[in-house]
Amino acid sequence: MSFGLVTVPIHVQSATENHSIQFHQYHLADMGRVRVKKVCELEDREVAQSEIGKGYEYAKDQIVAISDADLRELPLPTAKSIEIEAFVPLESTDPIQIGEGYYLAPDGQVAAKPYKLLVQALGRSSKVAVAKYAWSGRERLGLLRIRDNVIVLHAMHWPDEIRSPGAVDPPDEEVSEEEIEGALALMETMARDDLDGPEFKDTYTDALAKIIEAKREDHELPEAPEPEKPAQVLDLMAALTQSVEKAKASRGEEADVHELPKKKAVAKKATAKKTQAKKTAAKKTPGRRPRSA
Repeated sequence: MSFGLVTVPIHVQSATENHSIQFHQYHLADMGRVRVKKVCELEDREVAQSEIGKGYEYAKDQIVAISDADLRELPLPTAKSIEIEAFVPLESTDPIQIGEGYYLAPDGQVAAKPYKLLVQALGRSSKVAVAKYAWSGRERLGLLRIRDNVIVLHAMHWPDEIRSPGAVDPPDEEVSEEEIEGALALMETMARDDLDGPEFKDTYTDALAKIIEAKREDHELPEAPEPEKPAQVLDLMAALTQSVEKAKASRGEEADVHELPKKKAVAKKATAKKTQAKKTAAKKTPGRRPRSA
C-alpha cells in the first residue's frame, strides 16, 4: 500500500465471516449427494481442477488463455499494490458505493512505523482515503478507514456502476409539518448509540437450526408465529402516536407522548388567537383618535 512516496508492506485478511447455515444438494429418493461435475465439451469427459484455467472468448473459434501469472504481471501500477489517490471526508462518499471490508495488516517489522503513521494521520484528519487496486481480474476502487487502530479496506463500486435514482418514481404527496415532527419524535424514541442489542441478532439462522434439529430428532416442527398484519394507515398522526407509545413501552419507558404535535389542537389554538385578536381590535377601534397634524 502506498501514498505519495511512503510504502507500507501489508497482507489482507477478511473483516467479516458468514454464520449462515449452508445447504448442499441431495437426491431425495436416496439422499445421495448431488455434485456438479466439470466436463470438457470437446472431449466429453470430466476434467480435474489442475486442467482448468481461465480464457477469454475473443471470437467463436478463438479462445485466448489467461494464466494467473499473466494477471500478476498486468502492466498496471495497482496490479501489486493499493495506490492511495486522495483523502476525502467520509460524508462525501455515498454509502451505496461501499461494499465488503478487509483488514490490512502490516507485513513485517519494516511496515510497522509507516502503518502506524497512516493510522494516526487518518485518525487525526477525520478523513478517509480513496485508493485503486487490482483484485479478482479487475481494477477496483477502495475506501480506507480506521477501526480500532487497524486499517480497513472497503471495496467500492465505480461511480459509473451506480444506477441513477431517476429510475424510481417517488410519490408526489404533501406531508404537514406536524407529521414530520411526529416522525422525528418516533425516530428519537427509537434512537440508540450502538447495534449491540438482541434486536440485531440473526434470528433466521437460529430458527433454521431449530427446524434442522427437530427433523433430525423426528420431532414436531416448531410452530411459526403469526406475523403482524400491517394496518391500513388512515390517520398518519395517530399511527405515529401509537408507534411512539409502543416503542417506549418496549423499552420500559412511560408511554407519555405529549411531545407529539396535535394537528387539531394547534388549529383550534390558532383560531382562538385570531378570534381574540379581532375582539381586541374591535374594542380599541372606537377609542382611537386621529393624529394631530
